Amino acid sequence: MLSPACPRVPTTGVLYLHGFNSGSASPKAALMREACADLGLPFATPDLPHRPDQALDAATARLAELGEYPLVVGSSMGGFLATVLAERHDLPGALVNPAVAPGRLVADWVGEAFVNPYSGERFLVEEAHRRALAAMTPERVSPGRYLLLLGTADETLEAGDAFAFYQGARTVLHPGGDHGFAALADYLPAILAQGGHALAPGRVAARD
Repeated sequence: MLSPACPRVPTTGVLYLHGFNSGSASPKAALMREACADLGLPFATPDLPHRPDQALDAATARLAELGEYPLVVGSSMGGFLATVLAERHDLPGALVNPAVAPGRLVADWVGEAFVNPYSGERFLVEEAHRRALAAMTPERVSPGRYLLLLGTADETLEAGDAFAFYQGARTVLHPGGDHGFAALADYLPAILAQGGHALAPGRVAARD
């Protein structure tokens, strides 16, 4: 019998979660959407609210559309939310430069104003954001359920923090990769393979 740390395959769909202050129209979301369409694989990528508790609720609501055993994929703050879902629902995950202990990261942003480049929404980061993230953060994870993609030149997050937190996960270090992980197209076959699906290399073209 497989342990919870050893993903079953194939998965029944893919849920992609974008990062903080991003959206479902982001380049990485578009790449994932195209790759799943190429495979005929059910796919969802919700526009997540800026409040992390509301974002988690929105992401959870979309899981039901993807069958009983989807692959959860996330970038940055979306990688954190994907981790929360994977641990709570015993699912496999693929994480791109995931935020680790994001409550500490957001603490530096409290009181700062943001404008979402996709929706045009304006909002302030509040103490409630930090509290919600701290409450959601798992103390430990089952590393065997994850594929971890880390850029070695991430200008926003320390790649070493994620490497340590997910120690034991299948890990790919992309030399010189930034936080945006512009080389994502090259790694789509590995991401889909995490869910037991075969995407031919180069099938989905890179986007700006």
